[in-house]
Amino acid sequence: MFTDSHCHLSFPELRENLPEIRQAMQTAQVDRALCICTTLEEFETVHQLATTYDNFWCTVGVHPDNQDVQEPGFDDLVRFAGLAKVVGIGETGLDYYRLGERTVADMEWQRERFRVHIRAARHTGKPLVIHTRNASEDTLAILKEEGGSAGKNAPARGVFHCFTETQAVARAALDLGFYISFSGVITFKNAADIREVARFVPLDRILIETDSPYLAPMPYRGKTNNPSYVPLVAQKISEIKQVSLEVIAQATSRNFEQLFTGVNT
Repeated sequence: MFTDSHCHLSFPELRENLPEIRQAMQTAQVDRALCICTTLEEFETVHQLATTYDNFWCTVGVHPDNQDVQEPGFDDLVRFAGLAKVVGIGETGLDYYRLGERTVADMEWQRERFRVHIRAARHTGKPLVIHTRNASEDTLAILKEEGGSAGKNAPARGVFHCFTETQAVARAALDLGFYISFSGVITFKNAADIREVARFVPLDRILIETDSPYLAPMPYRGKTNNPSYVPLVAQKISEIKQVSLEVIAQATSRNFEQLFTGVNT
């Protein structure tokens, strides 16, 4: 019934409790989950989850925050993206939230990494899983520069995950053909602006996620998140959209299938 389009089941706090989490998913009618890769060093573990369980899939990519890790080359991403049950490129994007003493100009390495992911996504035809924080202007600009339809490769497509940006950013992402994914943040008391964005985004362009182990929805905020909590995100969207929970479950699962075309329907 429900699909968690973004979780980190390879992280130790979830992987160590996987049997219990899978049982909780079944009880909550969470039928599928996409396991997101954040470093190339992690990919083998992420991929093993996807190939071991018939209702898990995975991505390949390096998170923009991760430094001092193996830098993803175009050939690396393309090779791993060709393996069984790898259905997306990412988590990738830009994050200027933790600049510290650095300037935006100092983050050119991050922008170049993002460009490599976009090129690999276009080459393989796999969708991007985009992370953007305090960097939406550059994120959109690079997508427009790198993600167009020129040349032999397909135009970039994908999802802006764990969306916490403005309605204007959502509109720009939708105009580029991307989906918008909402997490447990949408249930937080101080997230009225995000709920307004969810009201704005068409139902046929919405995904739901946990981003677990982070951002557990109310009433579990502050606890370790897991995919069995994704129905609480769907419930909040059903309230915002004033449609039934079943409608949200069906729409978001259908959107997941349409975006990540390698998953079973």
